Amino acid sequence: MLSKLLERLFAPQLTEYLTENGILPELQSAYRAHYSTETDMLKVTGDILLALDSGNLAMLSLLDLSASFDTVDHDKLLLRLQTSYGFNGIVIKWFTSYLSGRVQYVRAPTTTSSRSPVVRGVPQGSVLGPILFRLYVTDQLKLIKRHQLVPHTYAADIYNYGFCRPSSVELLS
Repeated sequence: MLSKLLERLFAPQLTEYLTENGILPELQSAYRAHYSTETDMLKVTGDILLALDSGNLAMLSLLDLSASFDTVDHDKLLLRLQTSYGFNGIVIKWFTSYLSGRVQYVRAPTTTSSRSPVVRGVPQGSVLGPILFRLYVTDQLKLIKRHQLVPHTYAADIYNYGFCRPSSVELLS
């Protein structure tokens, strides 16, 4: 119960820090105030329609990272928190403590399985889970941008799109 309270106190401070320092991806419509699936679809559809109206071709790739919150590698997340976001010292120790020591098991009416350590994933239903997932995938979004594509995300869905003149279609392949 104490950990839930600490998480709720820490999450707004973390979000404020990430926002003030321009660290969060700008084209992320989930888990942000004043953003929704509507703003997500309006942005992507609007960009594509503008390109088509200008005589360009558009390419859209949709990625649905199913069960993606369960695939977050704790060691890689902690390394990204250090190298990409500059967290260190007591903050990294707190994140390490927050992610480690968790177990999972199956309980049926007459029996319970043995406990297994949870070494991947962000805690489901937690306040920090979505924030940590966003921080985990932000480097992939930077990689998409380096290839002159536009990444836009909503929760675990990633939309990659790009535009070109019909004479330059090989740019989108």
